[in-house]
This record gives sequence, C-alpha cells and structure tokens, in this order.
Amino acid sequence: MDTGGSSIPDEEWERFLREAEAGTPGAPEEPSARARMVAQRLREETAPPPGWRTHQPPRRRGRTWYVVGLVVVVALLVVALVPGRAAGWLGFHGPGDSTAAPGRPTLDDPFKGSPAEHWAAGTAGITMPSARATGWMSEKQVSDALDNSLAFLSDAGLDPAVLRGERPAKAIAALNTKQPGIEEYLANAFDSPTRKYDPLLLFSRFDPAYARLAGDVIKTRGALTYREGERGAVEITADVTFVYALVRASGDGDEVARTIARREIVMSWDDPEKVIGTPGTFALKSYRLDSANGGCDNTTGYFRPDFEKERGPSDDATKIDPYERGTSMDERMKDRDAADCDTATRT
Repeated sequence: MDTGGSSIPDEEWERFLREAEAGTPGAPEEPSARARMVAQRLREETAPPPGWRTHQPPRRRGRTWYVVGLVVVVALLVVALVPGRAAGWLGFHGPGDSTAAPGRPTLDDPFKGSPAEHWAAGTAGITMPSARATGWMSEKQVSDALDNSLAFLSDAGLDPAVLRGERPAKAIAALNTKQPGIEEYLANAFDSPTRKYDPLLLFSRFDPAYARLAGDVIKTRGALTYREGERGAVEITADVTFVYALVRASGDGDEVARTIARREIVMSWDDPEKVIGTPGTFALKSYRLDSANGGCDNTTGYFRPDFEKERGPSDDATKIDPYERGTSMDERMKDRDAADCDTATRT
C-alpha cells in the first residue's frame, strides 16, 4: 500500500520501463524525480524495512568524546577536592595570593612547595624494620635496641628543648661515654664547638636569639636498618632527613626558611660481656651530617638558616638537592671537605 504517494512498487516500475522501450500506447507518464530516487533506494536495500515496534540501537559514537568526557569529570573532581592547588596548577590565584606565591612557604603552611609537604611528621616518617635474633641479641633484645635507637633520634633531632639550644641530656644518656673520644667530644661540642667537635653532627640546635621553629611540626623521612657487627654486636644504621621550618626569633615579618639535615649514624649495641660500657647504651661506630641552609662554614654549634633577603647565591659551588635520598651518604659525601659550602637547589 502506498502511504505517501512518493514511492512506486517494483512491478509498476519494471512495467513502465518495458512499455516505454516498446513504445506501448497508454504507457504511464515518467515518474517524478522524487519517485525515481525512492525507487532506486528500494532497489539498493536488501533487508526488509524494520517494523514499527523494532528496537534499533543508536549508532555507536567514536571513543574521542568518551575520553574527553572522562578528562572533564576528573578535572571537575580535582577542582572540587583541592581548589587551591588546582588553581595553582592552572596559573590562577585568588585574592590575597600576591604575598604567597605558589610554592612559597607560609606561617600556615611552612612546608609548602617542598617534598616535605607530603612527608610524615616526627618519628612517623622513620621506617622501622622487623626484629629478628641477631648477633648476641634475641629477637626481643633487637626490638628493644631498635626502639631505643629511635628514641635517641627523637631526643637528638625532635626534642623542642634541644631545638631551642638546650643541652640534649636524654640523648647523651644513651651514648656509651666510656667509648674512647666520646667524653672529649661532649666536653667541647657545646661550650667550644669546632668542626671536629660539632654538636650538629648528632644534635639539631638553633640559636633562640636568631631563629625559632614555625610551629611544632618537623618533617622526616628515613629508615633504620641493622646487621651483625664485630664481636656479635648489633649495628643499627639510621639514615634520616629532618626538615625544620623556621622564622626569625625577633618576630619581624612572616618569612619562613627551611633547614634540611640528613644524618647517618651507625650505633653499635655491643655485648656488655665483651665491651666495656654501661648496659643499655650504644657506641658510635660513625656519624656524619649533610645539611642545607644551616649556615655555611658554621662553627657556632647552632644551625643558622639564611632567610631569603639575606641569602647570597653562589654560582661556583656544587649544587645539591637536599631532599634527594636515592644517593647514598657515601656517594653524597664523596670528595667533599667539611668546609665546602654547597648550594641547595631548593629548601
């Protein structure tokens, strides 16, 4: 049945062609152009037309719009969850940001712009190994030695009183003072410090008349490891980076400086039956410091950070990244003199 007057059945069209070629009288007039187009389309279609209740799935679109849509959704989530950081990535800054450029530390966010921003605070940033019987120690004794070594690091590098320049009495109590050279070191380090007797090799201290902590958070990253040493001793090596955020002690301005101190300390927990010492203390096998923005050629016994307005960059000094921990201390300290003043690529 013709429902629109615009299509011609195949039989009629074939009859028209035959009669037109034969010159048959009374042959129907040539169909309109629209009719010919419809007829041609019908010839090309091999499948029957779909029924009026038949479901025809929509044409599949390309993957491009799917990917674009996914990117847009992720971007919207980032903006919703961390609008400030997203704005910084995009180069936009809100009102009042002129004094706090992206990456610049502030009193409210003193670790902003540094890797330490994402580090843990205090001893939470120091990885502890599982204890196992080693050397002369049982598993329980090794566990206690690890805990005591961590406590020493906390007393030496995190204690607020020590950071204010006070004598690190608790940390000193953990040292075997009968070890040759230790008493001499401790007698000089705090009263008449030198490069040889530098308290900063073991303890973090700031001159309270010069700088103070910006808040009570100290960021850390590092680990304790251990092995059997000489005469069955348990040697625990601490390789830890401490990051301190500081402001001027005078309270002038709101500029925040950061001092980074990476220490490697090897603590030998010796068998008291084989080594002279006080039970519960350890001997210092070795200790060394790699610091940034703590004062170049400094023998004051305190870290002395430079604030930006006072900082004088050096073009000929060796440049180091104080946050980089992939390089061992052996490699980091190789061919470096204690008096060398390196330039930190960032603090």
